[in-house]
Amino acid sequence: MNNFIVRTITGVIFVAAIVTSFLNPTAMVFLFAVVTGMTTWEFCGLVNERPYTHVNQFISTVAAVYLFLSMAGFNSGLTPPTVFIPYLVTIIYLLVAELYLKEKDPINNWAYTMLPQLYIALPLSMLTVLAFPENGSYSPVMPLSVFVFLWLNDSGAYCFGSLLGRHKLFPRISPGKTWEGSIGGGLLVVVVAVVISYLLKKYDLGVSGLDALQWAGLGLTVVVFGTWGDLVESLFKRTLGIKDSGNILPGHGGMLDRFDSSLLAIPAAVVYLYTLTLF
Repeated sequence: MNNFIVRTITGVIFVAAIVTSFLNPTAMVFLFAVVTGMTTWEFCGLVNERPYTHVNQFISTVAAVYLFLSMAGFNSGLTPPTVFIPYLVTIIYLLVAELYLKEKDPINNWAYTMLPQLYIALPLSMLTVLAFPENGSYSPVMPLSVFVFLWLNDSGAYCFGSLLGRHKLFPRISPGKTWEGSIGGGLLVVVVAVVISYLLKKYDLGVSGLDALQWAGLGLTVVVFGTWGDLVESLFKRTLGIKDSGNILPGHGGMLDRFDSSLLAIPAAVVYLYTLTLF
């Protein structure tokens, strides 16, 4: 019971912090820059425990945060494209540095150095593409919707899975997930997505430009890729032989544990929305 209370309190604070941050663009950028840094630091610390692996944890984390801030500045119209040059220089440095470090397995180091940039920093920085959709104007609807869909999918999958779950979704990696739970969570998200489209139209907010069917498609995109994101992190933890990526969030594990779904859902949402503009 005590663990349930701790988990509930942490979850409420976690959701409140994210929702509140979207009310102000500066707060959103600051919060997710911190999230990017903490998640990258956690990832690098975990892989550094593997044999013959040494990732520069500090420089990798600074680079990840800089990429997020650069994307935020560029997408908001505050900075020119040249803002990315220091990041590119840092990536080159991390590659060239292996020539002089004389590590036993430089290929391993290169792989684990680049992975958090591709797996964590780049996806989270895509959040600013959703937040500043055009002309640098800020709109929290899309990025917040992605997180709402992920939370609803998790809750729906848990409830439907507990009541109806019979067929395992991916037993090799995540024995607790079922097809019934995933389908139930997906249906819940689709219903809420349609409701959101209705409310936006009713109150003439018009901030997304999507109709009900397109909103439902966005919801399904987030569900599918969010589920894959969760499974990818589960595979990562199984490979390392750990249960949680960290313990910074009482009852919820580490930063990777909380943002695993979003690491695939955010870029997938960006691709989906940009694809809609092509047709």
